[in-house]
Amino acid sequence: MLYPEITDEIIRSFYNVYKILGYGFLKVIVEIKAVEYLIPEHELQLINYLKATDIEVGLLLNFGPKPQFTRKVFSNSRKRSA
Repeated sequence: MLYPEITDEIIRSFYNVYKILGYGFLKVIVEIKAVEYLIPEHELQLINYLKATDIEVGLLLNFGPKPQFTRKVFSNSRKRSA
């Protein structure tokens, strides 16, 4: 197996999140990138996902040269009035 330390750590993290949040992972949308840096279009993509679902919180995680994250909130009350 290639890279067992890395894949084991990722799988352990997955199960830790699953134990806390449970089935469906309905609390958050997670968008993962591996780019030089985040650009506005990446954030707009996450906002579009939030608008299209009942999920109100999204995380944009960038595994680029420097780790970056952005948290976006789009409340369901705003979706209903649009």
